[in-house]
Amino acid sequence: MIIKSQQSENMITYLVEEVEGKETIKNLLKKELNVSSRLLTKLKKNRSIFLNNHYVKYHEEVNKGDVIKIVMTEEPNQFVPEDIPFSIAYEDVDVIIVNKQPGIVTHPTKGHAIGTIANAAQYYIETNKLNCRIRFVNRLDMDTSGLLIIAKNPYTHHVLSEQMQLDKIEKKYIAFVQGVVEKDFDTIDQPIGKPTEDAIKRVVGPEGQRSVTKYKVIERYKNATLIEVQLLTGRTHQIRVHMSHIGHPLIGDSLYGKSSEFIDRQALHASYLKFLQPRYKAVVEIKADFPEDLKQLQDKLRSHNT
Repeated sequence: MIIKSQQSENMITYLVEEVEGKETIKNLLKKELNVSSRLLTKLKKNRSIFLNNHYVKYHEEVNKGDVIKIVMTEEPNQFVPEDIPFSIAYEDVDVIIVNKQPGIVTHPTKGHAIGTIANAAQYYIETNKLNCRIRFVNRLDMDTSGLLIIAKNPYTHHVLSEQMQLDKIEKKYIAFVQGVVEKDFDTIDQPIGKPTEDAIKRVVGPEGQRSVTKYKVIERYKNATLIEVQLLTGRTHQIRVHMSHIGHPLIGDSLYGKSSEFIDRQALHASYLKFLQPRYKAVVEIKADFPEDLKQLQDKLRSHNT
């Protein structure tokens, strides 16, 4: 049982309700909270595990009624805080879900040292005096909008990253594609890989990794289609590659299709997330509305139908 009133970004408090036979802190944390061996080793090194408010080693046995505390104090990120628009779709003690706008990079790179979501998150954390470090669980391309997961502590990052790797986080996207898609729904199961080691563009080919994309049609226009896409695997550019492969590249996607007079980016939006909250084991479901440029694109496509 998680004692909700005593939780914080860098501390987990767990009440032992039942014990079957002899149970150690190590086994209990692995079984009940999915704490990894790597994190346990780090916690042991930092003397960060407490039983009934006393430091203990993780081989200590526990009894019914004991309270285990895990303290995850760590140095903050060195990102430059910037007051950049930062739309939060959901937040709890472990995660921040950002509804990212198009045209902004997730994390600083050589070409984008500042002005990123990480800089905006650092400003938000400092302004609100949160005691946490920024860790991204997923990434979105600069020109893709939508839901982005930030973990507030190493425990959450590990558990959600594992959910992501095992495809247990349900992810849906909204995309506007070129041409009229005939099938109301379909599954694209085609491997995706890099033609060369340093290539940016991905291709469908036998040497690639298995990649599975499900889509369903939401609305058809004169020369375009609005679809909802669910990723069953998480390859780089997966939606863009698969839709281009079946002859319906995303509108505005100059890498896999062509540029558009209606929008200056690929018309792709990460609209939906569903995952299991690591600490409380509750299902979290989040939806993100269209950004303004996709609303305008939809209006223009509808007007061309008449």
